[in-house]
Amino acid sequence: MRSRNLVLILVALAVVMALAACSSSGQPSGDGQNGQGGKKASEEQAQKQESRGKQGPPKKMTKEAKDKQVAPKKGAEQGPRQVRNALEPPKDKTLKLTVPQMKQIEDDTIPTGIGTNEAMFRDYAAVHLRATGFPWQRTANVYIAGHRIGFPGTDSNLAFYDLEDLENGDKVYLKDADGRRYTYQVFKKLVVEPTDLSVLRPIKGKNIVSLQSCTLPDYSKRVIYRAELTGVES
Repeated sequence: MRSRNLVLILVALAVVMALAACSSSGQPSGDGQNGQGGKKASEEQAQKQESRGKQGPPKKMTKEAKDKQVAPKKGAEQGPRQVRNALEPPKDKTLKLTVPQMKQIEDDTIPTGIGTNEAMFRDYAAVHLRATGFPWQRTANVYIAGHRIGFPGTDSNLAFYDLEDLENGDKVYLKDADGRRYTYQVFKKLVVEPTDLSVLRPIKGKNIVSLQSCTLPDYSKRVIYRAELTGVES
């Protein structure tokens, strides 16, 4: 009888071990084919997620990410010195911006303000930083910053999202309140830290426009496209 009970116990243990083996057969192992397949699948999934991050904006943004979209905080303290006017400046300093290669930027009103004016950056496609140059000056860095993501229902919504579609030779147009149209041509791209204020300075002997936004997907740096003045039309 004892012998028979021992046999039954051994059979029961064998069944339990077999069931355990079946339940774990679908899991990746350290050195088998299933392990390699699982690793490959994980890598492919990671690549897809990374690709999605590059193709479109994240659904949710942290407060830190939103803060990093704002233009340099010291924009009002930086700028050209002893610039000369090539044309008579208009009484109204408001500008209009058109960038054919950017879907959202066509004859958009660009006011002048400081980099920490949240209301202005929310309500407009972009802001011309105070104390930087104007297009009617002989030497100037017309520094314009805009949100990459922005706020739904406002002109800032995805305003500069496709900024990095620009290439050397592309045109940027500014128009002043007197109706003069300034044509610029893209010649350089820069990626800098948010603390780098040197990008606000003018280039000696040149009139340029700088278009700035944040980098994707982490908003950690500033991306700036520079374009040089090539002509003015009345």
